[in-house]
Amino acid sequence: MVRLIVLVLIQSLFLCGGQVMMKLALSSIDKAVLSWSFIVGQLTNWWWLGCGISFSVAGVMWMYILKHYPFSQAYPLSSIAYIMGMVAAMLVFHEQIAWTQWVGILLIMAGCFFVAN
Repeated sequence: MVRLIVLVLIQSLFLCGGQVMMKLALSSIDKAVLSWSFIVGQLTNWWWLGCGISFSVAGVMWMYILKHYPFSQAYPLSSIAYIMGMVAAMLVFHEQIAWTQWVGILLIMAGCFFVAN
């Protein structure tokens, strides 16, 4: 079970990292106009590359997890990515997190604990 938790944590880090990089890539777009310069600008945006690599690693890891571990344990544990997303929203994007959201995070963590036991 410990190995599953470690794998899901790493996979969730890559998944959350991909989401953060996607948000950063989208934030760098001023105006989406279908033009050659817009396309070239997006193809040379390093956030998109990082996003693609991060999602690819997360996807391959998820396939490994699904192949080797029970779905009933792996899928609920993948909700750890929500916790990481909330922390990333706070640290990277400086968003304010309401107390009700923290309660939700605590409930998710409790659920992960019960699934892991």
